[in-house]
Amino acid sequence: MTSDFDTMRLADYLAAGGRLTSPGNVPPRYRAELLKIMSTFVDSNLAGAAGFSEQINGGPGIAAREASARIVAEKLANARAVLALMGDFGADTARYVDQHPWHTRLARDADIGASRVETDMRLAVLNYPMTDWADAVVMNLLMGHAVCVQLGEMSWVSYQPLAEVLRDVARGEETHAALAEEGVARLVAEGVNLRDSLDYWMPRVATSFGIGSPGRLDQLKAMGLRHEDTETLKSRWMERLRPILEKNGLS
Repeated sequence: MTSDFDTMRLADYLAAGGRLTSPGNVPPRYRAELLKIMSTFVDSNLAGAAGFSEQINGGPGIAAREASARIVAEKLANARAVLALMGDFGADTARYVDQHPWHTRLARDADIGASRVETDMRLAVLNYPMTDWADAVVMNLLMGHAVCVQLGEMSWVSYQPLAEVLRDVARGEETHAALAEEGVARLVAEGVNLRDSLDYWMPRVATSFGIGSPGRLDQLKAMGLRHEDTETLKSRWMERLRPILEKNGLS
């Protein structure tokens, strides 16, 4: 049993940039926040894969469909890797995937802000449906770059096993974002109007960065589970997107 003195020493250790390496040296509050982060990641990847898989056959040709299928497969692999870490904390990894309807979506005109639905911990944006291939490509461009920014933050969490997994995931997500960029450029060249999709997805993807509660951010920073504030991450996202949108006449 961890004493108050040990807990205080651990808090100082984490605040100074220390790393934890196994479930055995994780205190209860840290454990709860860490599992919330991992659940959000797993659920978001499972929901994202389920949603995008429905758009694969709308891809223009075999190459686009093959790339889309690979993205889906890699998101499932990412979910599996982090779910294995959750298993170290006692999560039922064998039953986890079957406990939630990952393919379900709300109505297109729903507005839940940054709220989560009751069934799982996916990011709010992943509760909205994609209408067709072009809409899916736009969503994946915006969300792909948001994920890259978020992983840049999450890859330095103080739980070392998760940080290592997410650094590997980040490399693949950069490829996914690049594929979405190519897809948008192709659609623009073909004269497809992407403005409605862009206007629809931009604010919804922006909410994936959270609502920016300073008190909660300070708590997570003290545990080494966050480092940057919400507005900084959003600005970084827009810095990545801006030249892409300008190049394609979408700014």
